Amino acid sequence: MVEDIARRGRYAPVLLPEPDAAGQAWIDRTLAMLDLRRATAQLIIQWMPGAYLSPTEEAFQEPRRWVEEEQIGGIYLSIGTPHVFAALSNELQARARIPLLVTSDLEDGGPGMRLNHSYALPGVVPQGGGTAFPPTMAVGATGSQAMARAYGRVTGREARAVGVHLNFAPVLDVNSDPRNPVIGTRAFGGTAGMVARLGTAYLEGLHEGRTLGTGKHFPGHGDTRTDSHETLPVVDGDAAVLAARELVPFRAAVDAGVDAIMTAHVALPGVLGPEAPPATLAPEILTDLLRGELSFNGLVVTDALEMAAVSERYGAGEAAVRALEAGADILLMPGDIGAVLDAVEAAVGEGRLTETRIRASVHRVLTAKARAGLHQDRYVDLEAVDDVVGSGPHRAVADSVAARSLVLLRDPAAVFRGPLSDSLHVLSITVAADQDLAAGRTFDGFLRASRTEVTRCPPARRNPSKVRPAARS
Repeated sequence: MVEDIARRGRYAPVLLPEPDAAGQAWIDRTLAMLDLRRATAQLIIQWMPGAYLSPTEEAFQEPRRWVEEEQIGGIYLSIGTPHVFAALSNELQARARIPLLVTSDLEDGGPGMRLNHSYALPGVVPQGGGTAFPPTMAVGATGSQAMARAYGRVTGREARAVGVHLNFAPVLDVNSDPRNPVIGTRAFGGTAGMVARLGTAYLEGLHEGRTLGTGKHFPGHGDTRTDSHETLPVVDGDAAVLAARELVPFRAAVDAGVDAIMTAHVALPGVLGPEAPPATLAPEILTDLLRGELSFNGLVVTDALEMAAVSERYGAGEAAVRALEAGADILLMPGDIGAVLDAVEAAVGEGRLTETRIRASVHRVLTAKARAGLHQDRYVDLEAVDDVVGSGPHRAVADSVAARSLVLLRDPAAVFRGPLSDSLHVLSITVAADQDLAAGRTFDGFLRASRTEVTRCPPARRNPSKVRPAARS
């Protein structure tokens, strides 16, 4: 499959179509029926677990209220099994007055990152789920646009099969500082050209799979040494550095028709001065640079507003108002939805925001929903999930990517030019987070099968305080 893609060569961009006359009529009709509060609610996407929930249990009542009473615009599903993802999507869609834009973060490892990716203990038995790819940086190690495109296509097909319309990927950050604690293997690599080339190929694959894509984290989160989940990182480069490195992949993605751009909670003192706010809240970044200089007309999505880089200083309501003032369309994970709706209504009353400004963003949200076909059919076929998610052909693509991603750094003794002899001592070291129970097991299993004697030592562990949370963007 991957080889076939490679033979076909470079593609012209594949875009989800713009709404036709019926779609435009639906957008106009829907927008006209919304008052200010309901219009603002369409800009909110709230996170929820992807785990099984009966609609009758207490834990379901909060997301039910978001959808039925607050009438938010979408949900962000986290880790769960494929059928539960699809069932949750259908259940919430049935309760929504306006179809929900269902989003997820299938970025680092593809569908398997969210669609289960779990193991039964104590035997660490894999429970199956979506197709699991190696980390995105492994795709970068292949250097292959065909591989990146196939990675995106499989991810897009499996996302739509479980009811996800907008994927928060590709990561377009250039991982220029290897000490970066939050980007790392989520990036395609450490050079702007590689990230641009493979990021746009991945986006084209997503579009082939009928899924909308999100370039993140604008204007670049690669050159930082702190985690925006915990504090406000600083990017020290000036405008020239930004243009020459960080912005290169984003320009390429905009030219390739990226559907959404997610903001970065980073400060840019070299561009905005010593008191620089987070880029998410800076009109110079979202409006002047992204909308103006880069001519981006799609959805601008904030990174999660609950993250400490924003929430600790501004709070839910004020952060949401400032993000809208800066030029954002979608308020991702804003925390207290009621407080956000109250704050935006107050900001309109005070003249900080206008209702026209709010409705322009709602129009973009509704357009994305129409491009995904939600005005025609908001549901997914539960019976068809098995035909797509984790299918044999998709797993074969992931295996091909994994095989091509292996890189031999040094081999001065030419050890790897032939089979490993039984007399050779081999030390296999796995560095992983404490909760990554499966790390190294597949490789060590193959190694063990080829050796007469293998001693398995406990894997080396990194500091668990540096592990990224499951709900991240």
